Order: sequence, then structure tokens, then C-alpha cells
Amino acid sequence: MRVLVAGASGLIGGALSAAATSAGDEVVRWGRSDRREELPRVLAGCGGVVNLAGAPILGPRWTEARRLVLRRSRVEWTAALVEAMAAANPRPQVLVNASAVGYYGDRGAEALTEDAPPGEGFLAGLCRDWEAAARGAEALGVRVVCLRTGVVLARNGGALQQMLPAFRLGLGGPIGDGRQYFPWIHLDDEVAIIRAALGNAQWRGPLNAAAPEAVTSREFARALGRALHRPAILPTPRAALRLLYGDAASVLFASQRVLPAALTAGGFAFRYPRLDAALTDLAAS
Repeated sequence: MRVLVAGASGLIGGALSAAATSAGDEVVRWGRSDRREELPRVLAGCGGVVNLAGAPILGPRWTEARRLVLRRSRVEWTAALVEAMAAANPRPQVLVNASAVGYYGDRGAEALTEDAPPGEGFLAGLCRDWEAAARGAEALGVRVVCLRTGVVLARNGGALQQMLPAFRLGLGGPIGDGRQYFPWIHLDDEVAIIRAALGNAQWRGPLNAAAPEAVTSREFARALGRALHRPAILPTPRAALRLLYGDAASVLFASQRVLPAALTAGGFAFRYPRLDAALTDLAAS
């Protein structure tokens, strides 16, 4: 299959592009600097589209200007992508679009399958509108899959890379009281899910891309400490994170007990369903 990947320079996009190329697929990498007027022509030769584009959620404070950047890079770009798909002839058959577990907001210990309603707050609203923009392709006869992805754990990049220095020094620990659920997924499984979503005509709508083992922030910290043979008891105070990130720190405090019900029902076999095995693979490398 010839697949267009928007956001191919990112953590997930890079790994996906490498895996797809190794499997014999042709990958067309689409970046922000490419000319949008060329997009319909490029899409006409693609069987599938993977949209992973979007400015980083955690980083600069969520000023009004930053919120606009986050929205434009996701909702407005996805709407433009769907518009280009409408002009393509022939059109791609499937769109696999990024979303996030932030769709659910802060839900405590509530079990969250794909049928759960959206939560409240900026990130939940952003994910809701992002998915709605992607579903616009359904009116074109395109199968749409929206991946509500948890924290992606990887060897070189992402959240784990930022955590490792402190944990290796024995200075790591949970965020705040550590009671909030921390949905996670190994990068290998994330890539496998995307490739399966491209090829499986039965998969459509939202998919919770999170490992089946739901853990809290405290349990995650302990597991990472075990993988590194280090203590992991020092909590990161919420006040410090709010000082650093402002309102964006709410991403770190939110609790989402996300369950991959649709993937389980669809027969997807996680390579890393358990956290200890995932962290042993990644942290020891």
C-alpha cells in the first residue's frame, strides 16, 4: 500500500514510516512545509492516510495564542486534509487519525471504553473537535479510525526519555499523590495498531490505543524503579509542575483509566500488555 503519513518526523511517525517501509509499503512523508495545493494530487496515489500532525501539547504555557496553535495544527489541518481528500481522484480508502486519551478529561477511576462520553476542559474539547474533523471523511466514503492514544513509551524520545535521568539517579517518583491513572502504550504496539487499522476493513471509529494493564502514576513510578533497580518514591509536587507549565500541567494530573475494549474485541494481540515487560525492554536499552 502507498501511505501518506502526516507528522512523519515525530516519534510515532518516524517509527511507523520505518516499519511500513521494511514491510514493503511505500511511504509518502508530508510535512508542514509542503505545499497544500499539491495535496490532492499526492493523495490520489495513496491507498491510506495516517494523520499524526500536531504541535506538542506539553511545552509552552497554554496562552490564548498557544491554544490557537494547538487547534490550528490539529483541527484546522485535519479539516484541510479531508478537503484535499474530497478533491483527490481516486480517493484514499482509509484515514487513520491521531487523537488522545485527553478526550475523556479527568475521570478518576471510572473505566473508560470507547463508548464513554467526552470529558470537560480544553484538551477534551480539542480532541472532540479533532475527531469530528477527521470523521468528515466518512461522507466521502473513506473509512475513518481515530486513535485515542495514551502516553507512548519509547527508547529514544517521548515521555520516558524525559523521565529516565531523574529515575536513574534515584530521584524519580509519582506525580503528586500518584493516585491518578496513567494510560500508556509501548511504541511497538502503537505502530502495530496503526498498521492493523490501515489494513483491517472492520476497524472504524474510535480506538483506545492504550495497554490493557491500567496503572496509576504511583504504580508506574514503582515499575520504572524496578526496571532500573532504583528507588522511586520522591513525588513531583503539583505546585512545581503548575509553576513550570501553567494550565498545561492539567495533562499530567488528569486520571484516565482507559481500557482498549475495541482492540480486544477486534482480536489485537499486544506485544507488551504488561508494564514491567515494556519498561524492562525500554529502560534497560
